[in-house]
Amino acid sequence: MPHADIAGVEATPRTRLRWWTELPLILLVYACYSAGRLLARGDVSTAVDHGLAILDIEKALYLNAEHPLNRLFTREPWIGVPADFWYASLHYLITPVLLVWLFRSRTVHYRAARTWLMTSTFIGLIGFTLLPTCPPRLLADGHGFVDTMAQYSSYGWWGGEASAPKGLGGMTNQYAAMPSLHVGWALWCGVILWRFGGTRLTKVAAVAYPLITTLVVMGTANHYFLDAAAGAAVMGAGLLLAPYVMRIMDRARARFGPGATPVAAPAGPVSRGAGATVTVGSAATSSSIVSGGCQTSAGERIPRQRESRFASGAEPSASPQDAGDGAPAPAR
Repeated sequence: MPHADIAGVEATPRTRLRWWTELPLILLVYACYSAGRLLARGDVSTAVDHGLAILDIEKALYLNAEHPLNRLFTREPWIGVPADFWYASLHYLITPVLLVWLFRSRTVHYRAARTWLMTSTFIGLIGFTLLPTCPPRLLADGHGFVDTMAQYSSYGWWGGEASAPKGLGGMTNQYAAMPSLHVGWALWCGVILWRFGGTRLTKVAAVAYPLITTLVVMGTANHYFLDAAAGAAVMGAGLLLAPYVMRIMDRARARFGPGATPVAAPAGPVSRGAGATVTVGSAATSSSIVSGGCQTSAGERIPRQRESRFASGAEPSASPQDAGDGAPAPAR
């Protein structure tokens, strides 16, 4: 299992990230997400069957948080109206704001956090495609759910069809309830705030935001409890896969990116002025400096240093072997 301390969020980016490359990437991922939701509408009857199957599973597990929450939100406008604004707006605002904040203030953690979010989003898109699911609000009236978005649509900018702007409800896939990426993205925001916020207020927000979002998606009858649980599971899977995704991206960049082919250093001697020779391309660089009739080998810095170490007549011959590999013969 990879060590992904949001963690994987600890590695310093190998290349400097630029906003003009990051912004198109994020927009591209979101466009793919939105397009995928539209393309994965599926058969309505199949989506309804999946929704009813989730209700049956929850009934067998004695889980029934959706009905009491939905009745509360329907009966109390002072709860239902803010909840609808929360559902329709905050994931479009808080998630990008935290991405920008990470990019500007926590650059070393940004790339891993962004990769985690995007990987999880694509996993969620696979879920929408393979398991189209009817949300509680679109089930038949006999199941006891009320669409609070439609009930309070006169208070907001959304229409009665969905949380999209009025008149654009037909452009969304309303049968993409499983998993709940509202909850998944809120959980990502909570982890980021807890890990990098640094103040008591941000710690409180880190816990409150995903928790309230989970209550909101059920109270507005947009998701089942198991949708919310699946959204959290998707984020966990994305966190585990993010290090592998970054590794693949690094390899692709190294292989296909600009400057992927290293330039070999020239081998052989390179002249550095009279009396000096430097060999490039070997494990060590040796040089010989000839000055005033005295030869110094590598590591010797004081003229006549060699003469002081040997008695007269015992001085070794001034040969290239004594001077070090690659050194020229002494000047005569």
